[in-house]
This record gives sequence, C-alpha cells and structure tokens, in this order.
Amino acid sequence: MQQNFSRVAAMAAGKAPFDAKFAADSAAVAEFTVQLPWAGFGEGTDKGRDNRVKAEIWSDRAKFNDSAEKMQLEMTKLNAAAKTGNLDAIQTAVGAVGGTCKTCHDACRKD
Repeated sequence: MQQNFSRVAAMAAGKAPFDAKFAADSAAVAEFTVQLPWAGFGEGTDKGRDNRVKAEIWSDRAKFNDSAEKMQLEMTKLNAAAKTGNLDAIQTAVGAVGGTCKTCHDACRKD
C-alpha cells in the first residue's frame, strides 16, 4: 500500500514527474491493498508476538475500526481522483489520505 501511495504522493508533491496513467494504476493498487492489513489485527493477534501497535487498539476497537474505515474511504476517493487525471484533485486526495494515515499511526503505533 505504502509503495503505491508514495508514487502518487510524489507526483502530487512535484517530486516526481506527473504521469496520469501511472498515478491511476498506482492509486488502484493502493485502494485494493488498503483493505489487506486489517486482517492482521483480528481477535488474538495481540498475543504471542512482538508488534508495533499500542495495546489500546484492542481495548478501544471502535476507534481503531473507525480509523481503518476512514483510511479506506479516503483511498477510494484518491483512486477516483486519479482516474480523472486531474492533478489538483489528486493533490487534494493525497492530502486527505496522508492525514488519515498520520492520525491512525499517531494514535495506534508505538514509537
């Protein structure tokens, strides 16, 4: 997910040349992969292994699930924006996705 999102984000930030097809392809993959990590946070996955998440994600599951849903929604919006080929729309959507990533990581990841 991060690799494909980063490609689009780099174009949105002017750090990579804008290629509408490449942005759309990368956003589509990112939207698909944004659904995958959540299976790793199922019941009992907090036991028996080191991980980088705070214990609160299991005790305040509703907050964690809300963050996941927001992330998926914003990634869907990014994919839709990328399909238009409009760089301004992509830039706006990249900002929203980045914000949801940061909010969740700040709240849920151990330093």
